[in-house]
Amino acid sequence: MFPIRDHNPSERIPYVTYVLIAINIVIWGWGAVFVTTNAQVNSLYLHYAMIPILITEGENYSSLITSTFLHAGPLHLAGNMLFLFIFGDNLEDEMGHLPYLLFYLACGAAADLAQWAADPMSAVPTVGASGAIAGVMGGYLLLFPKAKVDIFAFFVVFFRIFPVPAWIMLGLWFGLQLFNSIGSDTAGGGVAYWAHSGGFVIGMIFTLPLWLRRGAVGFWDKTHGHPPHPAAKYPIQNTRIPKVRRK
Repeated sequence: MFPIRDHNPSERIPYVTYVLIAINIVIWGWGAVFVTTNAQVNSLYLHYAMIPILITEGENYSSLITSTFLHAGPLHLAGNMLFLFIFGDNLEDEMGHLPYLLFYLACGAAADLAQWAADPMSAVPTVGASGAIAGVMGGYLLLFPKAKVDIFAFFVVFFRIFPVPAWIMLGLWFGLQLFNSIGSDTAGGGVAYWAHSGGFVIGMIFTLPLWLRRGAVGFWDKTHGHPPHPAAKYPIQNTRIPKVRRK
């Protein structure tokens, strides 16, 4: 199951979100064309990926930012950009363009630090925007817990699209990341679960002052936990789930 859209897209153009998506795509495309040998990949990661042991030794702090613009493959990139597209626009609308950009970069750096803290001596590179996007998701959950998110569910021979409140979808996502963080092997590589969990919590913390300025629980009462925009009207989705008629 994965989200495909929310029901309250922002009314203003989310320039920063679109630019971030474009930058990530361009950098990945450049790498796919010009970074092709193992030596070139190793050099790119050495200089721009977040490698915990280098941070421990006081080196390459800039990688806390640059690593968020590198991706390991097209599916890695596509998944991250889908989540950013769905959840970034409303947060940018509420924060403003420049504060949202700073928030995004800060969440990315904090997520990398969470991954570093899990194993400061690891030599495994961490790349991807997922830590920063996890921060966006955490902020989204705090501001818009009841926003409707359409989930695409695929069950081998049939599929269905159905809406769920953001707090269910994001809560389950965070719970899964946290569960996997506890059992993850940072030395062996794979998914940076600590970056996901840490980024999500940091995103909520960084969004807390804005939520309080908006009125805290009063903001939820005013907006009913949804983004303050009219809901989009989507056509009813047909499903391939077979129907069993009662006799």
